[in-house]
Amino acid sequence: MHRCIELAQLGAGFVAPNPMVGAVLVYENRIIGEGWHQQYGGAHAEVNCINSVKTTDRALIPFSTLYVSLEPCAHYGKTPPCTKLIMEQQIKKVVIGCRDPFEAVNGKGIEQLQNAGVEVMVNVLEKECIKLNRRFFGFHQLGRPYIILKWAQTADGYMASNTSERLLITHADTNRIVHRWRAEESAILVGTETALKDNPSLTNRLWYGKSPLRMVIDRKLRLPSSLHILNDGHPVIIFNEEKEGQEGTVTYVRVVKESSIITQILSYCYGKQIQSILVEGGAALLDSFLKEGYWDELRTITNLQLNTGLGLKAPELPSAPVSKTIRIGSDEIRFYYHDQSLAL
Repeated sequence: MHRCIELAQLGAGFVAPNPMVGAVLVYENRIIGEGWHQQYGGAHAEVNCINSVKTTDRALIPFSTLYVSLEPCAHYGKTPPCTKLIMEQQIKKVVIGCRDPFEAVNGKGIEQLQNAGVEVMVNVLEKECIKLNRRFFGFHQLGRPYIILKWAQTADGYMASNTSERLLITHADTNRIVHRWRAEESAILVGTETALKDNPSLTNRLWYGKSPLRMVIDRKLRLPSSLHILNDGHPVIIFNEEKEGQEGTVTYVRVVKESSIITQILSYCYGKQIQSILVEGGAALLDSFLKEGYWDELRTITNLQLNTGLGLKAPELPSAPVSKTIRIGSDEIRFYYHDQSLAL
């Protein structure tokens, strides 16, 4: 199952809103096939696993055990159900990491296999498999995107200067990690002041894979068209109180000031199957997410050798304990989880 998880992670950033899944086929302690879900709309892990079996080993398939990190699908979607393939291949034992919370599956895959006489073992490395697909699980169980808050701060707790100049905090190697995070999420969100002050592209340029869908809050449409996000040809969503519609690559989504803008954004994203959001700032927006309780992960980057003594203070950290700490030069990255069961 550890190998299934390793394989599944190769699909990070490419399969959403589907889950990441890995599969391994074992005959008498020898792996004869393995695969993972590589692309949204493409073949599932079980299909790729079975297709990878060499011609000389294909006669062994019915006598092998299939390990898969998530319950095999039992419905027709973009691809046929994987339970059908497993039964057609006459595989007699399947070991599953965890159940699939998606309504069309959620135990039905296990039931179909058992009704066909397949021996099924469930919840092997369950916590690890759930953490692997925490975005997928959160989306279907909470009815909203999985939310990751991220900010960089100085050693004395400031995340921006009090002038119009941009404060550079993190080092180049850390920036590559941040771009990897962008590649792993469905969307990225910033507020008006961050867009104005930093003029960010919000794209992934330093890691392989895709860029997230860019989203910006601009209630009164103050952002000038000269900003990168409005004129670089990449899609962007502007949440505002003034207008609705499409203008080139810019989508304007109207929000109302009487309700929480965060809940309106999350509702919109859920309806559009946007499974996860990386919130990169600014301080007021991040603080709003924290105060309203809308966060699943928090990642802080602190330059331990940089002190400013003034500027814009970073948000107050929640009471959740630090789950993990890594060091890159003078940058210290800390990870927090709202749900402590994910802090493995």
